[in-house]
Amino acid sequence: MIRGRPSQTAEVVCLLRATDQRRKPAQRILDDPYARWFLGPLASATLATWEASGRLGDLAERLSPGVTTFVLVRHRYIDDRLAAALAGGRIHQVVLLGAGYDTRAYRFATALAGRPVFEVDFPATSGRKARILARHANELPKSDVRRVEIDFQTESLEERLLASGFERGRTTFFVWEGVSMYLTRETVKGTLAAMVALGGAGSELAMDFWHLVDAPDLLSSAYRASASALSLVGEPVTFGIHPEDAVAFLARQGFRVEEVADAAVLEQCYVRDRRRVHPAMYLVHATVM
Repeated sequence: MIRGRPSQTAEVVCLLRATDQRRKPAQRILDDPYARWFLGPLASATLATWEASGRLGDLAERLSPGVTTFVLVRHRYIDDRLAAALAGGRIHQVVLLGAGYDTRAYRFATALAGRPVFEVDFPATSGRKARILARHANELPKSDVRRVEIDFQTESLEERLLASGFERGRTTFFVWEGVSMYLTRETVKGTLAAMVALGGAGSELAMDFWHLVDAPDLLSSAYRASASALSLVGEPVTFGIHPEDAVAFLARQGFRVEEVADAAVLEQCYVRDRRRVHPAMYLVHATVM
């Protein structure tokens, strides 16, 4: 993050989520009709160009390479895990860590059935989101959304959540999307420990990880370079863990891993055309032991 400014990657992620709206409903990986609300002038112009020329949008996806598709399948995968938890009656509250411009509180309003959603993020990003949503208040379904503004470097996640009405020990679904790769290992471990302490046994976690693809070919080199490129917008990739090590890592933090969904799994589940998923990114669904 650039201190005092809304997250730029959060806006880029919204742009990528919004791109699937140009496809017919049956062809979409993700359906997020609210994503476009959070785009600034440049991102809005980019989306309009992609929508006006389908071929240009397809070209942009091929040149990403695989990042746009990963953002879509990442969001969809977490959507599906959350939907299953809500339908099973296992969850009493939801926490979105580094919520950015996440719209699940509204897209899942019916399934949430009044369960509170705690959206945790830096004040600058959270404030911009609140102002935009206020302009669209009449277009949104009712949902119990609790904004939890926090400076992760100086404030306690536990204290901020409890002050916002979070109920300790109540089974919780934690979403940690697009965040861990920008943190240190110790911060990642500390945040996972806080989830275990706050939600307790039976709470669930859906999150993504990044790892460096170590193949020597040109495309793999491009993937490695893409991680460094994010430092240009003040959000460098600092943490990664190989999928082969994720189960043991999370077990040491108190989680039982239910699934590790790598690029091949995600493509098989969600991609019905020639799009590909970035191989350096994967998702994990886990339960607090």
